[in-house]
Amino acid sequence: MLAFVARPGRVRADLRPINHQNVLLITIDTLRADALGCYGGPAATPALDRLAREGARFTFAHAQTVLTLPSHTSILSGEYPFQHGIRENSGYRLVPGTRTMSTLLKQAGYATGAFVGAFPLHSRFGLNLGFDVYEDRFGETRAPTEFIMPERPASAVVPLARDWIGRVGARPWFAWVHVFDPHAPYQPPPPFDKEYAGRPYYGEVAAVDHALAPLLDDVRTSPRPTFVVVTGDHGEALGDHGEATHGLFAYESTLRIPLIFAELGAERATDVGAPLGRGDASRFGPRRDGEVSPIPVRHIDVLPTVLDAIGEAIPSDLPGRTLLPARERQAGAQPRASYFEAMSAMLNRGWAPLTGVLVGREKYIDLPIAEMYDLVSDPGEQSNLAGQSSEHVRTLQARLREFGASLPGERRSENTETLTELRALGYVSGTAPGKAHYTEADDPKRLVDIDRDIHRGVELYGDKRFDEATQVYLQVIGRRPDMAIAYRHLAFVAWETGNVKGAIDVLERARQAGVRHGGITTQLATYLAESGDAPAAIRLLAPVATQDWPEPDALNALGIAYARTGRSQEARATFERMLAITPDSGMALENLGALDLERGDLASAQQRFEQAASVDPRSSQVYSGLGVVALKKNDRTTAIGALTQAVQLDPTNYDALYNLAMTLERDGQSARARPYLEQFVRSAPQAFYARDIREISALLRSRR
Repeated sequence: MLAFVARPGRVRADLRPINHQNVLLITIDTLRADALGCYGGPAATPALDRLAREGARFTFAHAQTVLTLPSHTSILSGEYPFQHGIRENSGYRLVPGTRTMSTLLKQAGYATGAFVGAFPLHSRFGLNLGFDVYEDRFGETRAPTEFIMPERPASAVVPLARDWIGRVGARPWFAWVHVFDPHAPYQPPPPFDKEYAGRPYYGEVAAVDHALAPLLDDVRTSPRPTFVVVTGDHGEALGDHGEATHGLFAYESTLRIPLIFAELGAERATDVGAPLGRGDASRFGPRRDGEVSPIPVRHIDVLPTVLDAIGEAIPSDLPGRTLLPARERQAGAQPRASYFEAMSAMLNRGWAPLTGVLVGREKYIDLPIAEMYDLVSDPGEQSNLAGQSSEHVRTLQARLREFGASLPGERRSENTETLTELRALGYVSGTAPGKAHYTEADDPKRLVDIDRDIHRGVELYGDKRFDEATQVYLQVIGRRPDMAIAYRHLAFVAWETGNVKGAIDVLERARQAGVRHGGITTQLATYLAESGDAPAAIRLLAPVATQDWPEPDALNALGIAYARTGRSQEARATFERMLAITPDSGMALENLGALDLERGDLASAQQRFEQAASVDPRSSQVYSGLGVVALKKNDRTTAIGALTQAVQLDPTNYDALYNLAMTLERDGQSARARPYLEQFVRSAPQAFYARDIREISALLRSRR
């Protein structure tokens, strides 16, 4: 339950336009509004509390959606999800030419830099538009994101932003800093792990605040003033309404977010050419209390406010409004209706889509079992009023219809012929098929226990309880045979445990059941190529190559399939296209390096692997490739070092493990080789490495 106490008083933050002041946008992933100290939360957040005292804090701010990628797209574009088209964390890419905060500020002469903490905001999804620097070197996923979510902590992201800001020079800058830490699983670093034992989510929030403090101190002493925005992309349920994390519902625990504006830095100038002093905090230093605004505000209001703050014109077609004028933050300001949605359950599970509207403190959620709440008297949304006031519900339904929001899958950019082929494969914006009519049986409220089962399956897999995870997913599919995510996870568990046929059968079963999801096809094609049926993989994925903006994972699978069939030129062209779409794709660089190795071009292979290492320094495959290059150059010392690093980064990289063990053995270092030989025999899956396991087992027996 969210509850806020707004302190009385008439403090007004001195926010006003300053031409070409810097802009710092800080987005904290999965941040509940009631987590911060300044919102009455249990996390110790002195840095953000101080910022709130220096500016304006909004107590009734809402996101437009409850997922990372679409929510950040709304913040940066100033548009609702049905306008910018990004409706989920995968299967979508921002259309080139889209107007965003970064493109507008770049046009205004700003240096632009983004520093992001996790895979959902990878440049492959298009949010790098307009950024001079888009720092997303946290690695790339090679499995369903629920199992592996490449990320890096705020303590790694913030220094990158500080370093870039320090090197910008005299130009005004726009820096977007995204930190991911409060996202599950909650694993706060020391000392916050012990301080928040039993409350790890809040420990991660406190750790983020600690990491952000030096950055905020930097801008306070900057010679140019800086307009600072801090918000969350969405909240976290923490069990509210039966939801473990976020993405399923749009109750206040996941839809309501903190929002803070402040102007920090030198004495602010009133004219464009007025000189800027250094370090004058007389106007903007800590005050006893900051402005607390109770008016309803939205993520789509952030972009107009930023443009107003730097003296730039606000495009007239933006649906949001500037909150810079004090009158727009006062209790008497005219409230604006706010659209929100949660589409993940529809797109990944075939459940009913969730849309809704906020009008003042009244909230309507459009689902087969409709919901309406008075957030003044019922902030925890425990009393559904939809059945008690039909006329009131009709009024809110009409307000929702005024937005003209379309459901996912209706935006198309491909040609008709391609669409026909892709629709048959499930490649329609990465979506599951929409139904003509959803019933109460499709309402997420009726299916929340299945959501818990999905999370339970992930936990069981992480604990290596594979048989139990398999049973969980089979039960889910038995109850909801249209759930793509359950098939994908079940196939992943089978594959990772060496059951190749079982993994392929699961995905074929999904297609036969009519599950239309691009991830199903890509995963199936990848498994077919890896298990020896590359021609079948090519037949599945060839239509994807005709898309204007195909999914990088699908292209990667297609390129591998071409390579497996000896079609090197087509493989190379496919990986080069991946790089054209996502210039910093570590996977594409690795695979191009592997092709160079096959043709004996060691210099080019090494260059590709080194490029990949600069993009993804934690990729085990990169160091495995560098190790093979060194072996072919007969540089065993370098090879052993690179292969050791590959195995340290990923103990399940069995090719690297085999090469390391055998290189040490052949180098006469039998004692050092033995633990790796034993590890390989013990852990490598028989389905892929049976011959190698027999070879090494015989070697170990001979050494006894």
